Amino acid sequence: MREGNLMVNLRQMVIDLRPENLVFRDNFYQLLRKELQKTGGKTLGLDLSYSLILGDFIGSDLGLKTPLYAQAIAPIFTATEQEQLESLRLVCLSALAIDLPESKDCRSLLASPANISSEINVFRGVLTLVQTRFNGEVNFANTFFLQSIDAQGAIFTQPTNWTEARFSRAVSFNGASFRQLSSFSGSIFFNKANFKQVQFQEVSDFHGCIFADSANFNQGGFKQVAKFSSVQWQGDVDFSEVRFANQVQFTKASFEQFLFLIETSFEQAVSFRETQFNQSVNLKGASILNQADFSDAKWAKDTFLNIPGLTFNSNQAKILGNPGQIGKMFRVPSLQGNQNVLRNLGQNFRQQQQIADTNQLEYTKQRLRLIELTRRLMATNINSADTANLQKLGFSANQASAIVERRLSKLFRNRSELLTLADIDLETYNKLSDRLVVSEPLSFGGWLLQAWGWLALSVLLLLSGYGTNFWLVFGVGGVAIAFFGLIFWLVDRYRRLHPVAIIPTNSEAISILVSFSCLTFFSLLAIFRNSEQPWLTLGCLLIIIVPLPVALICRLYQQGRYHDLMDVSYFTEDGTMRQLRLLIGRLPIIPRNQTFRERYMPLLSDRGWNWLNYYDFSLNNLVRLGFNDIRMRDEHLPGIIATLAWYEWSLGVLYITLVLWTLSRTIPGLNLLIYLK
Repeated sequence: MREGNLMVNLRQMVIDLRPENLVFRDNFYQLLRKELQKTGGKTLGLDLSYSLILGDFIGSDLGLKTPLYAQAIAPIFTATEQEQLESLRLVCLSALAIDLPESKDCRSLLASPANISSEINVFRGVLTLVQTRFNGEVNFANTFFLQSIDAQGAIFTQPTNWTEARFSRAVSFNGASFRQLSSFSGSIFFNKANFKQVQFQEVSDFHGCIFADSANFNQGGFKQVAKFSSVQWQGDVDFSEVRFANQVQFTKASFEQFLFLIETSFEQAVSFRETQFNQSVNLKGASILNQADFSDAKWAKDTFLNIPGLTFNSNQAKILGNPGQIGKMFRVPSLQGNQNVLRNLGQNFRQQQQIADTNQLEYTKQRLRLIELTRRLMATNINSADTANLQKLGFSANQASAIVERRLSKLFRNRSELLTLADIDLETYNKLSDRLVVSEPLSFGGWLLQAWGWLALSVLLLLSGYGTNFWLVFGVGGVAIAFFGLIFWLVDRYRRLHPVAIIPTNSEAISILVSFSCLTFFSLLAIFRNSEQPWLTLGCLLIIIVPLPVALICRLYQQGRYHDLMDVSYFTEDGTMRQLRLLIGRLPIIPRNQTFRERYMPLLSDRGWNWLNYYDFSLNNLVRLGFNDIRMRDEHLPGIIATLAWYEWSLGVLYITLVLWTLSRTIPGLNLLIYLK
């Protein structure tokens, strides 16, 4: 009796099963099979701990053969054992929800009708192989283990065959050594699988396995090819601190929970092609020395690759992935310590001409820079905060005094230096460290410069994704063009009600409002589809374009309009030609010259399509492109209306710069064309 289990005790023995010892080998299997397959009472386990097995060990011959079909399971099994055998169907159904299982047992069970002829060897008891050494081949193929397996420190010097094995209880191969080919292909692990510190010195084959619970390969080593293709990992998977000296294949695998690759070393190519990730992958401190292929991988919502401290040299290694997708998957918690990681990844995708992924990494980098700037401006700087502010933050009076006294002699270089003070305990440090920054004390002027940099960076990120998203810039411009077009139509066509009404017709009002709604809708659609923070983007845009024009319009209607040429449009068009023009040097108001006044004629207010001219003028102001050269007249023009035109024109200088910058970053080769021009 060991730990509540009846065991056949073959510990610390030398068991010779070589062909020249044929009589003993046959008697050994016959006698052992007879004991292990006894019915009634408690089942017997097998303990081979610290033993030496000479010759091949055919463990599958020790099991009891039974059909897998539920109605044909042998009645000699207890109710609990029958439930375990039938649980295979549930695991197969669960695997089928992800993909078609590789296991032939699953295919037999899920067939219609079920394949009654499919049989399996059932090992009913506990199997203990602690520090056991097998000098020959080990074969447990097509075996269903109803109890746990403990093979800690076992040594397999020849090939091992666990193909199509079924492990109903926990499995432990901690510290085991597989010195030749080891095949677990098509196996199913119903419970926890522990391969911690295991050493695979030759090819290891886990192709088509199903891990229904967590799997732990922590601190293991794979010297030859590791095959994990089409494996379904339904629990957490831990490959932390594993060294893969050769190729690793995770092709078409499925990870339902978290995958940990912390400080894992990939010395040769690793493939995640067509792999399904339903949770995040942690690559913190990992090393990719050759190639990592994520092509055609499927990512669930909110999944990402956590890569702080990733060792990756773009001149020697590559990371592959679907263009426009893989760049969005990378995450780092802070810019400090990870700038080189992001730079190498950007260089990697630039070499592959995946501009969208390069830009996405640049966006990630600048967003982290914005977070750092925000902390530097808003958080408490322990090198400049006075005692009162330190106490307000959460430090005691003694702790605040100790901090002030320490920095008089030497400024803090990092937050961890707080622990060198006798008054600062670890609990206080952990509680307040995230709310502190350590930097050189800033003067008021320096603070203003950093605040200006923060504002400019925020606007660039919100309105263009830091020059990485043209459709976002397009949406921003569309809203601005529609808004200013409506404003100019309003001030030009709706002038007064008394004494003589100067107002637009109902049909014109309906046309301008419908067109404004449509243009705004499609522009907002572009913003909400392409911005990571669409409401902040929209808020930033409205702050820029709305307050000043609305204030000017309110003042315009408050004071009224009393001037000559009241019934003539403020807007004029070049009557000498009508064509699509690029108007880079155009100003919004015509020169005060009689020749120009003859060329530029007032807009005709009695035309049904007249409302289009106001959008044309707004387009001219913002992007320097229009179907006609429309400007404002120079005579009897209210200053408020001129101010509106110059305001949009000034915004247009900034906007066209943003457009050209974004195009140069998103379209390969266009930057060279722009620079040459």
